[in-house]
Amino acid sequence: MLTLHSADLVVPGAGTEPIADGAVAVEGGTVAAVGPYDEVSAAYPRARTRRWAGVLTPGLVHRGAGPLLGRAYHPDPREADELGTEPLTGAALDALAMDDARWGGSARRGLQRLLRHGVTAVAGPFPRPAVRRAVARAGLATVADGDPDAPVPPLDPLDPPTGTDPQRAFAGALVPGARADLAAFVAPDLAALAATGAAACRATVLAGRLAYRGR
Repeated sequence: MLTLHSADLVVPGAGTEPIADGAVAVEGGTVAAVGPYDEVSAAYPRARTRRWAGVLTPGLVHRGAGPLLGRAYHPDPREADELGTEPLTGAALDALAMDDARWGGSARRGLQRLLRHGVTAVAGPFPRPAVRRAVARAGLATVADGDPDAPVPPLDPLDPPTGTDPQRAFAGALVPGARADLAAFVAPDLAALAATGAAACRATVLAGRLAYRGR
């Protein structure tokens, strides 16, 4: 299926010129074209169009995903009254009875939360087998330059208090032939996105599939 993802501003990749009222044509799991909406829609007149308000970028990479998924517990929503909703580490994690099944469930929930932050790639390694299986099944791209011994980081790969440049978190670029990993954010530009963080994510497209859509 051919889909046009359009937005007020499309940023094809790090160091590229943003495209006002731009569009990305996605065919299957691959980027077919990128450019102004008028040009792309004329080239693909039968494509279904998804319109996102704000900025559309490549998906993000979370370089702290190894510790975040392998050394933190992401509570089940049914445990919220007892454990809260934020990842548990340190003494709070030590107090839990963790086995492979629980680590696997935690990793799956953590990956879903990452998708809600526009993340389409995660950095390993992932020493726990249950976590590795969860990552493989989720379909996110993996990179191997993470530090498994680093402190457990925030869920947000942009970590707004640090003012991280979103371009440094792009997992790739939106160019023809690339895997179609995209993220749409409710922000007018990258400067605003850096200030609000990736929690402003409205949608995440993973290899052409809409993996997350916010309200």
